[in-house]
Amino acid sequence: MSLVFERIQTEGIAELSYLLGDDEEGTAAVFDPTPDVDKYIELAREKNVSITHVFETHIHADLVSGARELCAQVDLAKIYVSHEAGAQYGFETEKLHDGDTFTFGDTLLTVRHTPGHTPEHISFEVAEKDTPETPWGVLTGDSLFVSSAGRPDLLGSAHTKQLAAQQFRTLNEYFLGLPDSVIIHPGHGAGSPCGADIGDRLQSTIGYERANNPFLQFDDVEEFTDYALRTAPPVPTYYPRMKKINAEGPKIIGHLPRVAALPAQAFKRAIEEKKGVLVDTRSMRAFGGGHIPGALNIGGSPSLSIWAGWLLDPQDAVLLVLENDNAVHDVVKLFVRTGYTKFAGYLVGGIETWESAGFPIEEIPQLSVHDLQRDGKDFQLLDVRGPGEWKHGHIPAAQHCFLPELRERSAGLDKTKPTAVYCASGYRASLAASILKQEGFEKIHNVPGSWQAWKKAGFPVER
Repeated sequence: MSLVFERIQTEGIAELSYLLGDDEEGTAAVFDPTPDVDKYIELAREKNVSITHVFETHIHADLVSGARELCAQVDLAKIYVSHEAGAQYGFETEKLHDGDTFTFGDTLLTVRHTPGHTPEHISFEVAEKDTPETPWGVLTGDSLFVSSAGRPDLLGSAHTKQLAAQQFRTLNEYFLGLPDSVIIHPGHGAGSPCGADIGDRLQSTIGYERANNPFLQFDDVEEFTDYALRTAPPVPTYYPRMKKINAEGPKIIGHLPRVAALPAQAFKRAIEEKKGVLVDTRSMRAFGGGHIPGALNIGGSPSLSIWAGWLLDPQDAVLLVLENDNAVHDVVKLFVRTGYTKFAGYLVGGIETWESAGFPIEEIPQLSVHDLQRDGKDFQLLDVRGPGEWKHGHIPAAQHCFLPELRERSAGLDKTKPTAVYCASGYRASLAASILKQEGFEKIHNVPGSWQAWKKAGFPVER
């Protein structure tokens, strides 16, 4: 019999949850669950433990919390959240404060108030019950990441300076006060906008971060604040909405939303009657080869959660075009993670049934990087990556237009000129191309492989 400690990675939103418990005692806790909670229940069953505690490190901004959903499906579980800094919630919780302790078998869990990313943020120090003064690990939430730290600017400019100062003290007085051997288990991995340039590794040690994490190299709070704000990625537009939902208490849905299966004629009628926004979740090449006019291409990879959050209104129902009908469950799960639960139906049989019914389709030609290198002067070339990506290098003569700003900025572009769009791999470029089609651009091309292919081909890079 032994400690149970498992990391659960949710790709796309780059979120890391944890299951910690004791298989002799049969009890366990889940930390920072996402709303697709079956994975925690199944893992607990596999490890022969019962989920009795659900801990939250803070009020999340990047996803819908799964705490209420998980507790609704697990009879013995209660939700434990920080009540530091006057945090308030619109649902029933168990209060956590700095210094509170919990035991799971021989493992001792101690709550530490680690403000900065948010005022109420807490971390969980993990030690053996017999040696509480020598922790072996810490669940850092969104406070300390591998090679990075939680951004302090998500509550608006009026709070940023104070939060940055709190984050500076948290990093220097708490985390750097821990022994080098302590293992850090963060709440996010690489790709999350909750921190700048989060490292690829999913765990680290205090000693390694002490020596290598740029956020831990500052002695002056003003210099730290400047660096934290200067390196932070753009704030996703859906973050304030997630904050509000998670503070008030996410709606318990009990199961993934059911999506009606619509034959081609019924699907066409739903589009004409504006029953929902049309989202094609197929790959960029499939979408480019033929799609329903007016469709938005948000590919059904884990990144869908983020880009739905950026670009869709959760009050609008979604009409889905899928790679195949069996993908509906996985695609809906991606939507739910950032709060999308309304669906007007999916196209039965996919795009083939639409074509077979004789309904119109449109195409987006794919332009290889070799053709772009040869004929680039003939194109209006748009780079839709993030500002940090653009800064580190781009294709010569490209214009930078961050994807979430594209629709607004498209009015300043030439809609009649042949236009090529690229990103890092082509996923966002295809999404951008579908937006430009909606905005009336006549000659759109997507660049598959995009920046990755351009660099590997050895073509010129501008900085």
